[in-house]
Amino acid sequence: MVTCVPGRRARTLLAGGPGGRFADVRWSAETGSTNADAMDLARQGEPEGIVLVADHQTAGRGRAGRTWTAPPGSGLLCSILLRPPSAIVDLCTMAVAVAAAESVESVAGVAARLKWPNDLVWPGDGSVPDRKLAGILAEADWQASDRVAVVVGIGINVAWPADRPEELKDLVVALNDVVDVPVDREDLLVALLSALGPRYEALVAGDRDALLHEWRRRSATLGRRVRVELGTGEVEGRAIDVTDDGHLVVETDDAQHRTFAVGDVVHLRGS
Repeated sequence: MVTCVPGRRARTLLAGGPGGRFADVRWSAETGSTNADAMDLARQGEPEGIVLVADHQTAGRGRAGRTWTAPPGSGLLCSILLRPPSAIVDLCTMAVAVAAAESVESVAGVAARLKWPNDLVWPGDGSVPDRKLAGILAEADWQASDRVAVVVGIGINVAWPADRPEELKDLVVALNDVVDVPVDREDLLVALLSALGPRYEALVAGDRDALLHEWRRRSATLGRRVRVELGTGEVEGRAIDVTDDGHLVVETDDAQHRTFAVGDVVHLRGS
């Protein structure tokens, strides 16, 4: 019997292709947090391009110290080690988000949308809210000597059980909720990294325009009435654009333009 080694097919398919920069795929059954593991490698001086994947995380992290849990084998959980110039650190999350949306579309045949700053969502309508398909968390180590060490982690919900907790049903969606054909996580990983490779290379070379154009095209946030929650307060208005650094521009009700580098965005109903 031939044993299938997790990640071997991804490494083979990525090598020599557009995602070749990320062919060093290391897949494990379980870990605490792929982001924490990748940051440990970064601090040990490991080069960019390492991709850590786990079937299950016991201490997955989200934004603002939140925890992130998913049933074993139900999602694509991975972290990518990058070493970008400091000028584009804030755009790394955006690059992974666009690549993830493209991979979902190419592998599953459905178009997810991008919610600023770090989510893929399945669009709702006037009566049903957007539901979260994937979350992204970027962490940076600014102590690196030449380039900043950045770990971008992503969890894409692929095949969640139908008996998920009731409180999640209106908040979270998985690909098996919206497509009838099972989605292979390794195929999704290869598509994501193949889409990320050229975008990241363009960013490092100084070209932001293509990425920003694609993010705007896939955005679920721009044009919507939103509430930006800042921890110390909140701001409401209409999301009108992102800056060249990927920051959100909101026009408030008194016609002021406010720019946010961080914050949790809520899409307000009826907008």
